[in-house]
Amino acid sequence: MPAMYKVRPLHSAAVLAEHLPSCMYPLPNLHRAPGTAAPPQEEVDPSLQALESRQEEILKRLYELKSAVDGLSKMIQTPDADFDVTNIIQTDEFSPLSTNGADLDLMLGKDYGALKDVVINANPSLPPLSLLVIHGLLCERYKILSAVHTHSSVKSVPENLLKCFGEQTKKQPRHEYQLGFTLIWKDVPKPQMKFSIQTMCPIEGEGNIARFLFSLFGQKYNAVTSTLIDSWVDTAIFQLKEGSSKERGAVLRSMNAALGKSPWLVGNELTLADVVAWSALQQTGTASSAPANVQKWIKSCENLAPFSSVMKLLK
Repeated sequence: MPAMYKVRPLHSAAVLAEHLPSCMYPLPNLHRAPGTAAPPQEEVDPSLQALESRQEEILKRLYELKSAVDGLSKMIQTPDADFDVTNIIQTDEFSPLSTNGADLDLMLGKDYGALKDVVINANPSLPPLSLLVIHGLLCERYKILSAVHTHSSVKSVPENLLKCFGEQTKKQPRHEYQLGFTLIWKDVPKPQMKFSIQTMCPIEGEGNIARFLFSLFGQKYNAVTSTLIDSWVDTAIFQLKEGSSKERGAVLRSMNAALGKSPWLVGNELTLADVVAWSALQQTGTASSAPANVQKWIKSCENLAPFSSVMKLLK
């Protein structure tokens, strides 16, 4: 059907392509009048700038602190992994346990007319072997008045635990002793120690009590040795004694490596680390399956009288 009518085009295709705009429609600049320069930038508030600088410095310090904590946690898990401190430990000078005792009045405070008493509550179902070993070591150094009692919360205690301090046949007047050591078998979740009730809080946990008692020997260590001893004590308590079988295996391998470099866990002298680690091995029953270096070290411990006396309690 033919169209009804024709319309003449207003523009040719070439003219239309040349005059097409790049946008739909232009708008005037609302921020400044045409031809005027851009306004100057506002000055930054000095207090705001100082706050930003302080925030950046805090973030930097937090990052450095996180790196330091990560390094310490790695050292606790594997005490000998980061660096070899054998030479440093060997040059660390401290007196062996066989020397004369330190001044208890200087360490514990002088109390005229009264004997300093250490009172420990412990559960007979899991005897704190490390504390019994340290008691034996202290008896070699000081005159100690020892006593064992049973709390009413415990129905029965094995005979060997009631005589864990041996028979004290020679009784002397109380004032002739240097330290009182009382062990009370009680139904408690973890060992507790009370000393100088008026001036200090009770100490809980076998490792913490062992640290306090071992400090009575008055030994001085450098920073590296002190850190390694604390690391081994925590490893023995939380991984060897309370950890899984996988964790115990890792600790035994670390002990075997350390004992391949020195006769004791930290250097050439017996330290708290050896006492707590040996006790943890006995409590968990893993001593028999320990590696060669650890087996040799166990025999060295048990050749000492305080260790051999505690061994009799396990039979």
